[in-house]
Amino acid sequence: MIKIGITITEAKYSNYPAWIKSAGRAYEIVELDWEKNNAADLMLCHGLLLSGGVDIDTQFHAADTKEYPLHPVAFNSQRDQFEMGLLTAALKAKIPVLGICRGLQLINISLGGKLVLDIESIGKPNHRAMNGVDHVHQVALDPASQLAAITGCCLGTINSAHHQAVLEPASELKAVAFSKADGIIESLEWKDPAQHGPMVCVQWHPERMTNKENEPLSQNILKWFLEAAKKYQHEHH
Repeated sequence: MIKIGITITEAKYSNYPAWIKSAGRAYEIVELDWEKNNAADLMLCHGLLLSGGVDIDTQFHAADTKEYPLHPVAFNSQRDQFEMGLLTAALKAKIPVLGICRGLQLINISLGGKLVLDIESIGKPNHRAMNGVDHVHQVALDPASQLAAITGCCLGTINSAHHQAVLEPASELKAVAFSKADGIIESLEWKDPAQHGPMVCVQWHPERMTNKENEPLSQNILKWFLEAAKKYQHEHH
């Protein structure tokens, strides 16, 4: 069995295992749960999916303030630390990583990047879900990026449910997809992928896009991730 580790989240967790399992019976889910603190279980996994969820505690990303529009009632710094530990271990072992929404932001912060605390506060339009419905907008991909190669797209339409975003990519990462209307960064990848394990980070939610089975910005990312996990399993047996 190919084992995919998924970090537990309070936000629509069930979408993630369902998405992985839509690819068939060869895949088993390992729940990586900050409350159980079972980080050691990462070593059973052939891929790590960092899920979406609550804003990352400002203490981890040199933010000027904890008071900003739409900040959470409470941060979950235990989850943040747990996931940063998982990421560090996964990068070291070259386990394939897929960061989704908060996952992308956590990867950027962990590697030294910066975040926009609230998109609308810097005068950009809303990217949040409203009344439980994801925002939808166009995204432009760098044609030279790994992401464009994976998805076969240079332009697409994505769903969106976030109010924070990447301000500055970490030094080892580059921005490779942008919201067409306002330039918000929608994807990060390694500047030098040959030096690292496989990693894709997207700001949208491929696991819950409508029509995701026929949508390259969802389906091709899933295919890439599971292929990378299969390859990892093959090389480490």
